[in-house]
Amino acid sequence: MSFPRSSPFRFAAALLLLALTAQLALPQGAARPSTAGGRTDFKALEEKVLEEINLARTAPVQYAEHLERLRPHYSGKEFRQPGRPTLITEEGVAALDEAVKFLRAAKPLPPLQPSRGLSSGALLLVSEQSTSGTTGHRGADGGFMEQRVARYGSWKGPVGENLSYGEETARERVISMLIDDGVSNRGHRNRIFNPSYTVAGIACGAHQLGGVCAVTLAAGFTDGSGAGGPQPSGKNVALPSGARKF
Repeated sequence: MSFPRSSPFRFAAALLLLALTAQLALPQGAARPSTAGGRTDFKALEEKVLEEINLARTAPVQYAEHLERLRPHYSGKEFRQPGRPTLITEEGVAALDEAVKFLRAAKPLPPLQPSRGLSSGALLLVSEQSTSGTTGHRGADGGFMEQRVARYGSWKGPVGENLSYGEETARERVISMLIDDGVSNRGHRNRIFNPSYTVAGIACGAHQLGGVCAVTLAAGFTDGSGAGGPQPSGKNVALPSGARKF
């Protein structure tokens, strides 16, 4: 689930998107995040989320098949799956069909390369929310992704962030972002398919909602001396000139 700041945010819509992610059918080839001693392997989940995003970017037509498998579970605006509560979506199957149409028309994009600096910035938010149980893009100190990643290096071009909460698989998380039910500008899907983005940093961790994953993307990123290192203390650095919040 992602909480966009580029358009008015309705809490009900956020809960809906979270519920949709939780109710998605487990597509063929997907697996629940592995656990050890009852604990989720978040490192493996991070790698799988990036893998799924890159699968969608590099082979969107083929990836559309994973979404199409969900269609039989819709009845009007209800999403029904055996053994799970019925979910009332905002848009029903129309959002799914639109996502499938988008993927079938999309041109393949190069895979995103992992960035240590972006991952470190994402980890700041994940670590904080793992303790506080809060959600959303704004940190407790008022900072956003631009300020978090600036602690670990410098970016070029646009930057963006998607957030996902719950106990879902990597594929379910990415499918939810692609469907983007209830999000009028389809901001999460558009970030995944933004051709300007070339690098990504992903951090996942425990959360009272089951888990949280932060996906931070940029056109480019140059690691600083602190990339991948301990979290710095103190206030956020100032936003670079021209930085956009979304």
